[in-house]
Parts: sequence; C-alpha cells; structure tokens
Amino acid sequence: MALNWAMLNPNRTPVPLPGEMTIATVDTGVELLLTIPNAPPSADSISGGSGGCKKLKALGRIWLTDQRFVFVTDPNASFESLSVQLHAILSTGFHQPTFGSNYLTLELKPSPEGNLTDGTSVEIRFKDRAMFEFVSLLEKTRERAIYMRRQMAEDEEGLPLYTMPAESSGVTMVGAVPVENPPGYEYTSN
Repeated sequence: MALNWAMLNPNRTPVPLPGEMTIATVDTGVELLLTIPNAPPSADSISGGSGGCKKLKALGRIWLTDQRFVFVTDPNASFESLSVQLHAILSTGFHQPTFGSNYLTLELKPSPEGNLTDGTSVEIRFKDRAMFEFVSLLEKTRERAIYMRRQMAEDEEGLPLYTMPAESSGVTMVGAVPVENPPGYEYTSN
C-alpha cells in the first residue's frame, strides 16, 4: 500500500516529477511512525468493522526535493511509500526529549485519494545520525516551496487587461486620457 503514493524505480528510488530537483537524501536508519486518525476500514477487515486510528511504523529512506518529501520503506513493510507535497506539510516540530532520541513531527494535509485523513501526523527518527541539519533544510525548502506556490497564484490572478472605453456620455477624453464623468453629467462640446 502506498500513501499519497510515489512512483518507484525498480531499485526503490522515487521517480522524479517534471522539473524536480533532489535537495537531500537519507539512505539508512530512518524510522517513520505514521498516525492516521479516523482511518477508513481496511480492505481485509470484516464487513461492518470500523477504521479508528491507524498507526503504521516502518524503516526506510528519505528524499527531500524542491517539491516534496518522500519516504520509501524497506521491503516487506506495512506500507510502501509516503509522498507529501511540501506545501501540504501544515506544521513541523523538532523535539529534543530529555531521555530518548530527537525526533521530527509533521502535520499533513491529505490529498484526494491518498489514503490519509485530516489530522494525519508523522514522527521521524534517525537511528545513526544527527537530525538538526535535515530539519533546518526541510524548513527552508518548505518555506521556499510555499513562497513559490503563492507567487504562481498571484501571477495567475494578475491584473485585467486595460481596454480603451467606448465613446459615451459617461467618459470624457482629456488629453487622450479617459476620465469618467459623475452620474447624470452630460458633456457637450462647443
């Protein structure tokens, strides 16, 4: 099962999206705990069973690109991959507990048909390396992706094209510049 699926090559690396650039990879020792609240019943559940909260845990690898965060599990895990567009990461948290290893939490916005629900969260731990550098890189890349998405939206909106108003009693031309007349005003030329 893939969650917010990523297409994988035969060597279990994600197929890049058009124009996508890989920023960082973590090839070993990544543990991911995925919590899906109000998960729909699985295909193998008995008829009438409820979904409830679903927790999936796996070891694997991470790819951080300029467009998405991709986790690919080691073979024979409970799920195959998790791919999240950077703008769909609603919040991040870097936790440094007194006892235990540092970990990163992500709150995700589910995509349609992605097998996730509202309130889905991810907890990531690195087994054999420091995490702070990756967290910093993820935050900067995510901020840039959100900024670029907003810029694209503004560019698409744009301003309407200006067209010269038709000659009417409501518009007077003053030095080739149209000036709207107040309501009820009639312009007469002498």
